[in-house]
Amino acid sequence: MSRPFTPRTRVSSYVSAWMPTGDETRQSVAGYFGGGNGPSALISGIDKITFPADTKSTLTATLTSARQYLAGMADSGVAGYFGGGFDNTNYLSGIDKITFPADTKSTLTATLTSARGFLAGMANSSVAGYFGGGYTGTTYLSGIDKITFPADTKTTLAATLTSARYVLAGMSNYGVAGYFGGGSDGTANFSGIDKITFPADTKSTLTATLSSGNYGPGAMANSGVAGYFGGGLDAARISSIDKIAFSADTKTTLSATLTTARYNTAGMADSGVAGYFGGGYDTGRISGIDKITFPADTKSTLTATLTTANFVLGAMADCGVF
Repeated sequence: MSRPFTPRTRVSSYVSAWMPTGDETRQSVAGYFGGGNGPSALISGIDKITFPADTKSTLTATLTSARQYLAGMADSGVAGYFGGGFDNTNYLSGIDKITFPADTKSTLTATLTSARGFLAGMANSSVAGYFGGGYTGTTYLSGIDKITFPADTKTTLAATLTSARYVLAGMSNYGVAGYFGGGSDGTANFSGIDKITFPADTKSTLTATLSSGNYGPGAMANSGVAGYFGGGLDAARISSIDKIAFSADTKTTLSATLTTARYNTAGMADSGVAGYFGGGYDTGRISGIDKITFPADTKSTLTATLTTANFVLGAMADCGVF
């Protein structure tokens, strides 16, 4: 019998004591890139990368409105969420939900505490998703909103980011902790990484930092093993990918790099198999998708591309059920 991810973790090697046995088989499904800023207009469409063939299709469902500066996270095997953003007139507080496997769209009754863009998302699958930081148009934010599954109710953590910031990135080690890294307060770029430990949702700050102050990285994770922050902008655009090993929260930098130095890219992962960085901006908008194959962390570039060259988009993934 298959079941959604438990609140403990999801990891390809299953070296922990709760290794699935019998006929429980991992069936990853797809990753999703939604919204963003295209060459001529903001985007409401959602591209789907089906695992393991990495083919691209575009959902019939779209975001409630075309938007950029949004963030994504997912309750794997159940639904993905795109929150916040900017529609070129207003910053948004709404959260759209894509229910798997039909990929139908609904909009939550719950909203972000304040309308914002440039935020980051991550999730403790089967338990809750989190949206942290962002910018309201006048104020940089340190708060973290929590969407509790399956009722999709919103609360706000007592814990906050170490400093108010936007253009940060988030990823998580399911059942253990989520991480928010990089960003800017409008004056300086940050290299620090805040850690939200589940289930108490307490905040600590890693000793390890990103290789440089980083504006607009993407992030994704191989849950149970490591998280990755790729791309960004500091004194120049960044092509490197920093890896946070979850066993001790230590940082290394991959030999593999993104195909081009870029910022405002989005990341998602087929945990245990590969992570993906899609879109972004180098000297122009990017439609390409780079793939980091675990555990060797080798880089390839998909034949499939985003429907529109795109940056400041959101991403999330359905790694299926076990």
